[in-house]
Amino acid sequence: QVQLVESGGGLVQAGGSLRLSCAASGRPFSSYAVGWFRQAPGKEREIVAAITWSGGSTYYADSVKGRFTISRDNAKNTVYLQMNGLKPEDTAVYYCAARRSDTYYYIRLDEYDYWGQGTQVTVSS
Repeated sequence: QVQLVESGGGLVQAGGSLRLSCAASGRPFSSYAVGWFRQAPGKEREIVAAITWSGGSTYYADSVKGRFTISRDNAKNTVYLQMNGLKPEDTAVYYCAARRSDTYYYIRLDEYDYWGQGTQVTVSS
């Protein structure tokens, strides 16, 4: 079992930055692929970014490409999502998710086994 806890959300003005953290406990995090998802009110949960266990490969949704950066520090059992140039449409609850994988990243919700409780990000215009 892996427990995931997100932090770093908050209220920020458009154009501002936030860094989300996803801290894992329960098992060594280095053998897990991780994804960041978000869900806005009335919308489906969607992939934002994903990263392989080593951090060597990453994926970004088109809507965040060039503004968000996913990274990880396996020594700290933590994955980060640096969000720059935030827009009001980035407002959502952000979730991290994990699954065991020694090769790939994953971008579908049903590919992940473990989820955090989410952290709210609100971007004001």
